[in-house]
Amino acid sequence: MNKLELKDEDLKAHINQLEKDDMAVFVMADGRLRGALFHGTRFVNQLRLQHNLGILETMVLGQASLCAALMIPMMKGEEHVSLHYDCNGPAQGFSVEADSKGTVRGYLFNDRIPVEKPLDNWNLKPFLGEGTLTVSTFHKGDKEPFTSTVQVDSGNIASDIAWYYRQSEQVSTAFFVSIQMDRQGRVTGAGGMFLQVMPETGGKKNNGAAKTSSSDKSADDDLLLRAETAFRTCPSLGQWFAEKGNFEDLIYGLFREFKPSIALKRSVRYDCPCNEEFFLNYIRSLPKDQVADIKQNGPDPLEVTCRNCGSVYHIETKNI
Repeated sequence: MNKLELKDEDLKAHINQLEKDDMAVFVMADGRLRGALFHGTRFVNQLRLQHNLGILETMVLGQASLCAALMIPMMKGEEHVSLHYDCNGPAQGFSVEADSKGTVRGYLFNDRIPVEKPLDNWNLKPFLGEGTLTVSTFHKGDKEPFTSTVQVDSGNIASDIAWYYRQSEQVSTAFFVSIQMDRQGRVTGAGGMFLQVMPETGGKKNNGAAKTSSSDKSADDDLLLRAETAFRTCPSLGQWFAEKGNFEDLIYGLFREFKPSIALKRSVRYDCPCNEEFFLNYIRSLPKDQVADIKQNGPDPLEVTCRNCGSVYHIETKNI
């Protein structure tokens, strides 16, 4: 990826005062709850730069990408997940990918979303509408991905992904993402969190009897609801990180009744494996008549843009 550098000196100065982008993975409630907290201020600013996005577009792709990042701790082994969100609103949807190495990339289907009147809130329902969310999971060695699709219509990307887990994975999960912007429309803070109830091991209750799925599901939902209620006492994550908040204060402060413990921290970045050589080899693999036409008629250099990260490459026809 051709990583673009932030030019706004005021925004750079603000970001440099914040904690580094990082993800803290934690467990609590005697291992029944797990979660992750992701500080993604630089992450969201990077994806905005790469795709040259406006305010609304940054909000949509930023929220989607934060959610994809939060799925990384749930991956097993070498895993790659793609989210394909098709909707009937003017945003049209997005495609976002994340992998177990800690990288996220993606793009909007419409990177210039039409807005008919000034926005007075960040309700994305008018721009997303109804649609489907398709999640495809790839493991190393798989010939075909495991794919599942659910209907979505909440207008809230984080809620729609939580709905996917409930419907497709049958796991009680909650996602929260937030992007804070100043009056100039600059991203001054961004973050996300997921909470998930872990299944009891062994398939038995403490007395050895078989578990009743409906009652256990209700108990799981209640545990998650209590954790969500505790979470809602904090400011938005975007505001928290914009105001120099840190991981420990948030996790240990909000969830103290559940006795949380941070298991590890890991880096997550907006990145893409694309490079000039990849696109050069792709062009060389085109039918011979198309390659000959490019060499003869140009343009020279040939400009190629990676849709996943917005990187632009200029390839001289003499190298094809």
